[in-house]
Amino acid sequence: DKATLTRFFAFHFILPFIVAALAGVHLLFLHETGSNNPSGLNSDTDKIPFHPYYTIKDILGALIMITTLSSLVLFSPDMLGDPDNYIPANPLNTPPHIKPEWYFLFAYAILRSIPNKLGGVLALVLSIAILAIIPLLHTAKQRSMMFRPMSQCLFWILVADLLTLTWIGGQPVEHPFVVIGQLASMIYFTLI
Repeated sequence: DKATLTRFFAFHFILPFIVAALAGVHLLFLHETGSNNPSGLNSDTDKIPFHPYYTIKDILGALIMITTLSSLVLFSPDMLGDPDNYIPANPLNTPPHIKPEWYFLFAYAILRSIPNKLGGVLALVLSIAILAIIPLLHTAKQRSMMFRPMSQCLFWILVADLLTLTWIGGQPVEHPFVVIGQLASMIYFTLI
């Protein structure tokens, strides 16, 4: 439908401006309230003004990122591309090696680990929703894990499990990978 396509392109044009505005609002709140420290305890000592120190630091970081991205795009645009994009398309045959981008592979592994379609989709949605909801549920005064060694251990197990799920999501649906994916999915939901 032409109207849907027009709205889709308009949304993709406006979205970067919305993200830039949200980044500006984030910097404004950071300027007003200050940032947190590694111990998670509020302290008014050893504070420096936001401007000019952090402003210069943020501008320098943005310039380095823009320079790196521009160099990559202008001098080596195919460097990070998938080689499968150069295979001629065949509308009669679906390639068996189709997989999502790397940042969706953990969710794809969870989707594949449940044989039931509805259960897989629910687990996929739940796995992503949990990551968004958990920070809202934490209401302790001390936000840091510095004094919680058990939480640190569970965090690093979760990181290892997410890396395992990401690796499994890129593998074909075969015997050892299916079982590993199911175990890693169970560990993910147990840890969360």
